[in-house]
Amino acid sequence: MGNPDSPEEFNPFKGMPIFGDLGKLFAQQASSTWETARQFAVAVATDGQSPPNVDPADRIALAELARVAELHVANATGLSTTPGGQAASIVPVTRAHWASATLDAYRHLLEPITSVANQPDIEDASGDPAQAMLGQLMKMVGPVMTGMMAGSMVGNLARRSLGQYSLPIPRDGAELMVVPANMDELADEWSLDPSDLRLWVCLSELTHHAVLSLPHVSRRIGRLLSEYAQSFETDPGVLERRLGELDLANPDSLSSFQSMMGDPEVILGAVQSPSQRALLPQITALVTVVAGYVDWVMDNVGRGLIGSHQRLSEALRRRRVTTDSADRFIEKMLGLELAQDQYDRGAAFAHGVVERAGAEGLARLWHSDRELPTPAEVDAPGLWLARIDLPH
Repeated sequence: MGNPDSPEEFNPFKGMPIFGDLGKLFAQQASSTWETARQFAVAVATDGQSPPNVDPADRIALAELARVAELHVANATGLSTTPGGQAASIVPVTRAHWASATLDAYRHLLEPITSVANQPDIEDASGDPAQAMLGQLMKMVGPVMTGMMAGSMVGNLARRSLGQYSLPIPRDGAELMVVPANMDELADEWSLDPSDLRLWVCLSELTHHAVLSLPHVSRRIGRLLSEYAQSFETDPGVLERRLGELDLANPDSLSSFQSMMGDPEVILGAVQSPSQRALLPQITALVTVVAGYVDWVMDNVGRGLIGSHQRLSEALRRRRVTTDSADRFIEKMLGLELAQDQYDRGAAFAHGVVERAGAEGLARLWHSDRELPTPAEVDAPGLWLARIDLPH
């Protein structure tokens, strides 16, 4: 008996002109899910165009701004921007480069999700030809479509991100990517001073890097996000039920098929598990405090360093509110649902600590794993200060 997965011997789309070639394509590409993800990430990031290289003048200007930013971040935070002795550097890149590098950086978080979506279904014993066809379709569609979805999510993020810490996820290395094309687009859209915006991005990236590169912070966030990514449950019936609603013999069903394949929750079939719901408060508390601390540093440094600081801060905070659904979806899949209320929560914690214990008290956040606040303490800075002042 031949291999049922071979498109030459069994093709569930046979006799259906609309889906015949599509079925062969899925079968051929199913073995290269991550390469499919990379191709889609770059294609979405660039609209399928070949992006121009970064202007050498941008490299020189950003290098100069980075030196200024590094000095001020070190003075404001007391943290090193050279963890492990490796000096951080701001590296301007294209959207395509950002997308490809970020896909690699997030791979350990995205692969468990796509693996859940690609789990083999229980073999259908009903003998129903329609069910058998749908089962075969899912085996073909699953790997390539989840690769496309992962790539699409990262590609969309590349079109908007100003730097590599658009999501507060620790990364290896000391080269901090920034995207001049996105900064220029934002400056034009909001009528911002381009040089001020670039300095702001350098400050933000270096502050994030100083915090997220601390070994105990990196370990804690990394562990929580990895546990979250590995704890999805799957409902393979989601795709099957939606496919079952299609009239595959109707040529008009192609548009419905394409629309369905654009729904990430349908393709991934991943549903939040009880263990993930238990992890979310811990993840949210930690990344909320990181965001609140970075905003506090940016406000304190920016007021004296950036001429258009107030206008720039307002524009960037309003931009957070208008984050599109594609970016929100990848945040949701990674356990990083940082809506404006969480940024406000982080800001309130930082200001609450400073009011009670000054900037020195806020700096104690990063002394050790013991000082990282619990979810309850994020909403009650006084409780956090009381706990960390207790004897070990």
